[in-house]
Amino acid sequence: MWMAGAVTSLGSFVTMVALPVQIKELTGSAVAVGAVGAVELVPLIVFGLYGGALADAVDRKLLIVGSEAAQGLLVAFLLVNAMLPHPALWPLYAAAVVSSALTGLQRPALDAIVPRIVPRDQLAAAAALNALRWQVGAIAGPAMAGLVIAYAGLPYAYAIDAGTFAVSTCLGLGIRRSPAAHDAQPPSLRGIAEGARYAWGRKELLGTYAIDLAAMFFAYPVAIFPFLADDLHAMWALGLMYAADSVGSLLVSVTSGWTSRVHRHGRMVVVAAAGWGLAMAAAGWAGEIWLVLLCLGAAGGCDMISGIGRATMWNQTIPDELRGRLAGIELLSYSAGPQLGQLRSGSVAALTTARVAVWSGGLACAAAVAMLAATLPGLTSYDSRNPLPARPPSPHEAGAPTPTAMG
Repeated sequence: MWMAGAVTSLGSFVTMVALPVQIKELTGSAVAVGAVGAVELVPLIVFGLYGGALADAVDRKLLIVGSEAAQGLLVAFLLVNAMLPHPALWPLYAAAVVSSALTGLQRPALDAIVPRIVPRDQLAAAAALNALRWQVGAIAGPAMAGLVIAYAGLPYAYAIDAGTFAVSTCLGLGIRRSPAAHDAQPPSLRGIAEGARYAWGRKELLGTYAIDLAAMFFAYPVAIFPFLADDLHAMWALGLMYAADSVGSLLVSVTSGWTSRVHRHGRMVVVAAAGWGLAMAAAGWAGEIWLVLLCLGAAGGCDMISGIGRATMWNQTIPDELRGRLAGIELLSYSAGPQLGQLRSGSVAALTTARVAVWSGGLACAAAVAMLAATLPGLTSYDSRNPLPARPPSPHEAGAPTPTAMG
C-alpha cells in the first residue's frame, strides 16, 4: 500500500505541473490556469463526503483499487488529447473535475484502511511514513515534470503518470480485503449526518478540524509567492520557496520516531499549528531570501508535526464503522482551507503588499489557534492513555436531533 501511494504521488505531481502548463500554452491566460483550482474544489468536497460514507459501506480495498484504475484511464485520456495535432481545451477541465471527484471517493478509504493494517502503537509512525511518500513526490515530481516537459514534451509527462497508475493499481491488488461491517448501511445523507454528529460530540476531534482549517485559511500564502519573491528581488529563488515547506516536512518525517512517545496529541496539534503561523509571520517579516526559506522550512516542519498528531488521534479513537465518514469530513478542511487561504492572501496582498499578507496571516493563525484551544479544552486535555467511548454518542448526547433519511 505504501509503495502504491509513493508511485502514485510521484506521477500525480508530474501531471499537476503538466496540466496548467498545457492550459497556458493553449490560452495564454492566467485566469484560465487559475480556474483549474476553482473547478476542482466542489467535486472534491461533494465526493469526499460521499466517499466517506461509501468507505464505511463497501470493501475499502475495492474502492481504493477501482479509483486508482479510473485515475489511470483518465490520464490516458489526457495523453491521447495531448498527442492530437490540435489538442482541445475542454478535456483538461473535464479531467480536472473527474480526477478531483475520484480523489474525493478514494481518500477516505485510504485513511480508514490504515488502522486495519497497522497496530495501534505504530499509527504515529504510519502517519509519518504516509506523509514521507507525499513529500518525496512533492519535491521530485515537479522537478521531473519540468525536465520532461522542457526536453521531451507534454505527452511524455502524461505517459509517465499513466504508467505510475498502472504500477500502483497492480500493487494495490496485493492489499488484503477490507470488507465493511456486516451491519453496515448503504451510503446515505443520514449516514453522513451520523458521522458529522459523532464529530460534533467529540470536541477534541472537532478542535483538530477547526485548527487545521484556521491554519490553512490564515497562513497558506502559496499563491502570492511570486509577488513575495519579487518584493525580495529574488525571483531566482521562487522554486526554492515552493519546495521549502516540503523539505521541512520531510526532515520531520525522517526524524519522527519521537512522536510515538507523545500521548497528548491535542497539545501537539495546538503547539505545532501555532508554530506554523509564527513561522509564516517570520517569513513575511524577513528581509533576506535565505531567512524566508528557513522560515518556510520551519513552517513545513510544524505542519508535519500537526498532521502526525491529528492522524494519530483520528486513527486511535474513531470507531472503525465511522472512519470513512470522519475521513470525508476531514477532507473538507484539507480541501477548503488551502483554497480559501489562497483567496485571503491574494486579496490582502492586492490591498497592501505580499509581505504584509504573509506576516498578518501568520499572526492571525496563531491567534485563532490560541482562541480555539481556549474554547475547546477537550483538545488540550486529550491523552491517548485514557480510554474513550468506542461508539458514536446518541443524538441526545450530541445535542442534535436525529436527521431524516434522504438517501
